[in-house]
Amino acid sequence: METDDFTTRLRRDRLVAIVRGRDAEASLRTVLTLAEEGIGLIEVSLNTADALTVISRAASAVDSSVAIGAGTVVTADDARRAQEAGATWIVTPALGGGFEEAVARRLPVLAGALTPSEAVAVSTGGASAVKLFPASLGGPAYLRALRDPFPDLPFVPVGGVDAHAAAEYFEAGAVAVGVGSPLAGDAPHGGDLADLRKRAKDFLGVCRSEARS
Repeated sequence: METDDFTTRLRRDRLVAIVRGRDAEASLRTVLTLAEEGIGLIEVSLNTADALTVISRAASAVDSSVAIGAGTVVTADDARRAQEAGATWIVTPALGGGFEEAVARRLPVLAGALTPSEAVAVSTGGASAVKLFPASLGGPAYLRALRDPFPDLPFVPVGGVDAHAAAEYFEAGAVAVGVGSPLAGDAPHGGDLADLRKRAKDFLGVCRSEARS
């Protein structure tokens, strides 16, 4: 995926689903269920059980409307192995070797930052968008404050974002939100997929409503 395409997808879809699970098969089922429900940007965290296999199998199973990314990419080796497994975009918790290697490989990167200096550093360093993490520390008010000096930076809050908070972040200027356990719940650990489908519909409803506003 090209960087411009990824940024366009973020602005259009407004939702990054984050899968992090203790059970590899359950994590794969979670990814495929989210894809079936219409979520097109799905991140598999590398601290998921057998994460690279989950990424590889998911990337082979979904159609071209779904882009599988790798998250919690910390080291250069993480970035290399994630791309080899089939990830077409990368999410990092912070600056570091994983960020630098992903940029060098021309992979779109949603790069973690919290402070104004970090946001500038990842943006000028080649990030496609800024992962505001952990967003729960400052909430929508903090994002609104950050956008005063940086109105053109694409921010994606991640961390503690439920459906209600997602709407507030959109009002504060987020281009998208990244959602883990409030969306995935216990599905990546073997939990109920029917409940997962309901949560997916709820989040998609919020994102689509905000996109129309």
